[in-house]
Amino acid sequence: MAKYQGADCRLCRVEKNKLYFKGHKCLTDKCPLERRAYPPGQHGRSRKRVLGYAIQLREKQKLKRFYGMSEEQFRFFFERAERQKGVTGENLLSMLERRLDNVVYLMGFSLSRGHARQLIGHGHFRINNHRADIPSALVKPGDVLAFRPRSAKSEDVQAVVASNRSKTVPGWLEVDWENLKGRVLAHPTRQDVTLPVEEHLVVELYSK
Repeated sequence: MAKYQGADCRLCRVEKNKLYFKGHKCLTDKCPLERRAYPPGQHGRSRKRVLGYAIQLREKQKLKRFYGMSEEQFRFFFERAERQKGVTGENLLSMLERRLDNVVYLMGFSLSRGHARQLIGHGHFRINNHRADIPSALVKPGDVLAFRPRSAKSEDVQAVVASNRSKTVPGWLEVDWENLKGRVLAHPTRQDVTLPVEEHLVVELYSK
């Protein structure tokens, strides 16, 4: 499937949920979803009855876009979640939350998940003192995430950190702002996922 090349904010309106592509802008009244909380297009305001497969597909697309993944990547994660013990949907959400790009964003070390992927790809982070440059890598309890020393001194990084110091960090993570480090305290639970999503519909979609 071709990569989406359109406006990011348009996807938020399609999903009727903030996907936080634009960092702090998403938290202000400049967010397009605040002004036009309906899908884009000529018939965006019309009320459509969505049933069955369409609902399942919508939930999958919402989840995939929230974490910034391709269809191939998302299916790979689903298949891994399916092989684990427990509830497949909750396993999937836990894995998605533990992606390195998501953790960097949640800790306040980037402006968005997309920005986090850029920083990671450019080698700005270390996990347990080892280079971490794969955005889809999964963290685990006990892992320590930190900027490499040279990156931590960057004016751009300092500006991002300064703007995010008041950000609420999930309980399964811990941030040391003075040393620009973060620690994974536990596995995230279903309650830690902030996106309103019905993951069982995603499981039903892939189980057909």
